[in-house]
Amino acid sequence: MAQNKKNEFDSDLLKIADFAKALSHPARIAILKELAEKNTCICGEIVNVIPLAQSTVSQHLNELKKAGLIYGEIDGPKSCYCINKTVLDDMTKRLTKLFSSLIDSGCCKTKA
Repeated sequence: MAQNKKNEFDSDLLKIADFAKALSHPARIAILKELAEKNTCICGEIVNVIPLAQSTVSQHLNELKKAGLIYGEIDGPKSCYCINKTVLDDMTKRLTKLFSSLIDSGCCKTKA
C-alpha cells in the first residue's frame, strides 16, 4: 500500500500547495473577485453572480473557508463571507518568495 509522503515536505511548501488547491477552480477565483469588488461581507447574493447551483457554490465556499481564504458567520439560513486579508497577504509573500527563487535560478535559461 502506498504511503502518503506529504508530511515529509516543508510546512511552507504544504501551505503553498493547499493555497493553490483552493484556487484551482475558476468558481473559487470568481467568488474571491466578487468579494473583493464588493469590499464588504456578502451573504446570499454570491449565488446570484456565480453560474452554478446554490449547493455547488456552497461547496466552493467551504473549500475557500477550509483554506482560510475567507471567513464567515452563520446567521439563521444565511451565511455571510469576507476575504481573510491576513491569510491572503501571507500567501502573497510566500508565493513572491517562491517565484523569485524560481526566476533567479540559473536553470534552463530560455528566450522570452
